[in-house]
Amino acid sequence: RLCKAASLFHHRLPKWCPYVWRRPRGSKMSENGALPLRGKVLTLDTMNANVKKVDYAVRGPIVQRAVQIEKELKEGVKKPFEEVIKANIGDAHAMGQRPITFFRQVMALCTYPQLLDDNKFPEDAKNRARRILQSCGGNSIGAYTTSQGIDCVRHDVANYIQRRDGGIPSDPDNIYLTTGASDGIVTILKLLTTGEGRTRTGVMISIPQYPLYSASIAELGAVQINYYLNEEKCWSLDISELQRSLQAAREHCNPCVLCIINPGNPTGQVQSRQCIEDVIRFAAKENLFLMADEVYQDNVYAEGCAFHSFKKVLFEMGPEYSSKVELASFHSTSKCYMGECGFRGGYMEVMNMDPEVKAQLTKLVSVRLCPPAPGQALMDLVVNSPQPGEPSYQTFMKERTAVLSALAEKAKLTEEILNTVPGISCNPVQGAMYSFPRITLPERSINEAKAKGQAPDMFYCMKLLEETGICLVPGSGFGQREGTYHFRMTILPPTDKLKIMLNKLKEFHQKFTQQYS
Repeated sequence: RLCKAASLFHHRLPKWCPYVWRRPRGSKMSENGALPLRGKVLTLDTMNANVKKVDYAVRGPIVQRAVQIEKELKEGVKKPFEEVIKANIGDAHAMGQRPITFFRQVMALCTYPQLLDDNKFPEDAKNRARRILQSCGGNSIGAYTTSQGIDCVRHDVANYIQRRDGGIPSDPDNIYLTTGASDGIVTILKLLTTGEGRTRTGVMISIPQYPLYSASIAELGAVQINYYLNEEKCWSLDISELQRSLQAAREHCNPCVLCIINPGNPTGQVQSRQCIEDVIRFAAKENLFLMADEVYQDNVYAEGCAFHSFKKVLFEMGPEYSSKVELASFHSTSKCYMGECGFRGGYMEVMNMDPEVKAQLTKLVSVRLCPPAPGQALMDLVVNSPQPGEPSYQTFMKERTAVLSALAEKAKLTEEILNTVPGISCNPVQGAMYSFPRITLPERSINEAKAKGQAPDMFYCMKLLEETGICLVPGSGFGQREGTYHFRMTILPPTDKLKIMLNKLKEFHQKFTQQYS
């Protein structure tokens, strides 16, 4: 009786009544009255097509296999090696580099302010922590910050840039704190990407390149424009190659952006001042927005090489360029002597940006609320490190110098040992944290790789991993000239482990060459 009454009641309700359940149009009830099963809304066919084009070799199939092998070793599976050596990524602390004491002291104080009463901490560390906390909501590093970043940190970044660049002014309002440099790079590319077909934004990137750029360009649906570095001249940048690349690209897109990584990743070159001037002139002549990735600015090892910031050179070229060329430059807490990758601290400085576009940039960064406050605090310590006369200065300088000296030694060691191996050629590692040697592969190995659907240097690196436990990234993941093969290897492992790794690599290459000859 109740069911019959409910049914009659339901049919007497007006059609507009929100309590009336109706079967979706086009769907049919099954015999037992249940809705039919449907396919998933999100599938490979229905998902964002640009995401499927994204590729990030630094954490690609080789690394995934390395993680599997580590699990197998823990489970007792026998391998011809005892550990996996991950030389695929510039993660300094994971490779055994010790944190800078002063940085961690201040971060501990910021995270747990009760320690400010502990006399084990030096006064300069306490003063830095108090200043940072006083700039945070509720005096807590756990509070949201302003979207552009903590005000006092942006002022410290501006002061740092001004000191670095010999007194050239830096405006804190042009500073945006970011979640690592990567966040800033992607944000600027978002602003620049527009148009369809031949009007679509083209982004010029060096080949070999850091895969963040190709991945971001693919995700945003922009057009990647390759320009090749000159391997025979220590991975130098030729303006004639930029011109060739630009002219070819104008046939199918609208080139708007020129990206430079200096010092270079993965190639380790350091650009001369003359080269930077030439690039700026080129950008001005062709009306290109310049993006300068300068996260390795303290990592310069080779004699005769020095870091020159794009901003400094731009301003020293005079108002003809300094008032015209649009520039965004990037820095990070992840590289140099710090190696604090996990804190995700960074900044970008924008120059000559249209004020209305800058307002849009500020709006865009506000969508993600703010960068991580601990990363902002750490960035402040990088740009406002201990000064002469402060309690922590001597320890800080000793640790900083030790890290950079060790990296310089390992850069030289890597080049020397790799160049003793027939079939491997390594340019000097002038800066950054990587070598990018060229490898000669036997024709049989190339054919076998192609038969398996693999790039030849991917095949080589996978074999190397399975037989030695050494995890490298194939050059094909960074881009390279047709018919050449490379791998990228970080120089970060401790010196004794690096020597072992290089000798294992030497033995493997000789064995591999013999096997496939």
